[in-house]
Amino acid sequence: MSRKPVPAQSGERSRVELTFDKPQLLAQLFGQYDQNLVALEHRLGIYITARGNRVGLEGSAEQVAMGRDVLYDLYKRLQRGEDIDTGLVDASIAMASEPVLDGIISAEASPTPPIMIRTRKKTIVPRTPAQAHYMRELTSNDMIFALGPAGTGKTYLAVAQAVSQLITGSVQRLILSRPAVEAGEKLGFLPGDMKEKVDPYLRPLYDALNDCLPAEQVERRISSGEIEIAPIAFMRGRTLADAFIILDEAQNTTPAQMKMFLTRFGERSRMVICGDPNQVDLPGGVEASGMRDAVTRLEGIEGIAMSRFTAADVVRHPIVGRIVEAYEGPHG
Repeated sequence: MSRKPVPAQSGERSRVELTFDKPQLLAQLFGQYDQNLVALEHRLGIYITARGNRVGLEGSAEQVAMGRDVLYDLYKRLQRGEDIDTGLVDASIAMASEPVLDGIISAEASPTPPIMIRTRKKTIVPRTPAQAHYMRELTSNDMIFALGPAGTGKTYLAVAQAVSQLITGSVQRLILSRPAVEAGEKLGFLPGDMKEKVDPYLRPLYDALNDCLPAEQVERRISSGEIEIAPIAFMRGRTLADAFIILDEAQNTTPAQMKMFLTRFGERSRMVICGDPNQVDLPGGVEASGMRDAVTRLEGIEGIAMSRFTAADVVRHPIVGRIVEAYEGPHG
């Protein structure tokens, strides 16, 4: 592999050479047409060459050191059987710049184990520092509010943690819910029965489930009642014990709905409330949001955690993060 050098950022020039002892993993490490190395070059402003099982990095000392850490991180992920892509390259770069996460990036230098969630279909690891914090909260608190823009992994990671606990027997049921807020169309005018009317609102929850479990298991567990996906109105009058309960799009609940939902909490359960405080579709706007009201009332209470995300934590296409920043900036 040889290309024209990418202009390095200012600073002392440095060159390092890395040697990898499992050449069979290098095709995945480099990516199709070396796309992972190209992404690393462009993000860090360094020059990368590859010869056999050796990779050379050249550029400013700080950026080369970061590139080295990222490549070693990605290589270790491959050794653990994980898949990598350019999105994970970007995430690993962001993680490498966080000194508090040295135990994740450089496991041999710290006794801290990697943070991960194992499901039937994949092993999920944090892609931003905020995700790492959130994943810790998901294992240590009974109730977690996940607040921030779309694309930061709030609901996805909660579903993955719920699936992991369901398949290990830590909980007996997985309950996924969200408000069916009408945005310009009335449910009554949609075709089909009530399930068919509300399913479009619940589709993101189905998508997250299918990414963590084989489709036939999702269907079987839904049929048996182990997994329940329903609008928030279906939660009224119940006590949800031995369950992992997730409320998505919580910013679109009213204060009364949120109080009703939170008080469904039962023994040996865990509850995660996910939402974007800036995307309220209720007629009264942000002031009418039950999630905003709940955060104001409950922040600081023992056993209730608040995990906050920003546009910097968006793990979709990089342009999505820039769009979020543009809408939430001074002119938003």
